[in-house]
Amino acid sequence: MQSQEIRLKKRPVGIPESDDFEIVQTQLPEATDGEIVVENVSLTVDPYMRGRMIDRKSYTPPFQIGETLTGGAIGRVTKSNSPDISVGEYVESHFGWREGFVAKASAVKTLGNLQAPASSYLGVLGMPGMTAYVGLLGVGEFKEGDVVFVSGAAGAVGSAVGQIAKIKGGTAIGSAGGEDKVRHLTEDLGFDHAFDYRKGHLEKQIQEGAPDGIDIYFDNVGGDHLQAALNCMRPNGRIPLCGAISQYNATAPVPGPNNLTIAIGMGLTLKGFIVSNYNDMRADFDREMTQWVTSGKLKYRETIFDGLENMPQAFVGLFDGTNTGKMIVNLQ
Repeated sequence: MQSQEIRLKKRPVGIPESDDFEIVQTQLPEATDGEIVVENVSLTVDPYMRGRMIDRKSYTPPFQIGETLTGGAIGRVTKSNSPDISVGEYVESHFGWREGFVAKASAVKTLGNLQAPASSYLGVLGMPGMTAYVGLLGVGEFKEGDVVFVSGAAGAVGSAVGQIAKIKGGTAIGSAGGEDKVRHLTEDLGFDHAFDYRKGHLEKQIQEGAPDGIDIYFDNVGGDHLQAALNCMRPNGRIPLCGAISQYNATAPVPGPNNLTIAIGMGLTLKGFIVSNYNDMRADFDREMTQWVTSGKLKYRETIFDGLENMPQAFVGLFDGTNTGKMIVNLQ
């Protein structure tokens, strides 16, 4: 079986470009005992992948030049030499930007009877959804009645954060880029207040939705959003630091907020987190999120690209506002 794969050709400087990647044709090996052959159906691109394209020490090793890029993927088993997985089953893997692969059955997670479209297991029912869940409820220590502000609220993580806050009895405020996304947040997802961060003073726009302050700021953006949110926090507020997408493509050091001293007198907690460190919440997430999604209580949207060759374009789109909700590349 042949498979096309996308490899890192050179390390991006600033915003990634198509020339930073290359598509190669490979011949997959024959599956041996205990192995399966998988044809990918849906692939994901996520902002954290940009950090892995930089040669630096981090919580996960950087991509190497000439390496096939990895990331979440949902595939269908076409051949199985394992008693644990049957042909036709859907599996979740981290083998990423490729049409197919051969691997040990133990290297993938079977999805069983799908409760929702396969691509949703890369988004709201996958890593982004769990990031929202553990970031808000675990790291953010959400309590009923809390006022929550989330930046990047129209993205895969942010849109789930606001809706979970509403389901759990809180107030949800979100920022997004563009009036269409703002309308999506309030009219489709039920946010109490949303605004276009490109228009006007961030702090004032937050205060329009939270005149008495915010209890939790779920930070996906960093920079000016973090600075504005700090000025709007209530005493003992919590700030889960999930991402800083405004800085991922910076070619020079970006100044940090100049008002961090507010955190001292206000007793604020700023805490960075990696979702994989909260696997003790996995069972609760799987149970609650599946119920919310299948019942229609929590809604989600996907921005779809078709074809492996469009993976780089979809990835770059994460940084210019192309996507609403989860960015997905479908292969079938």
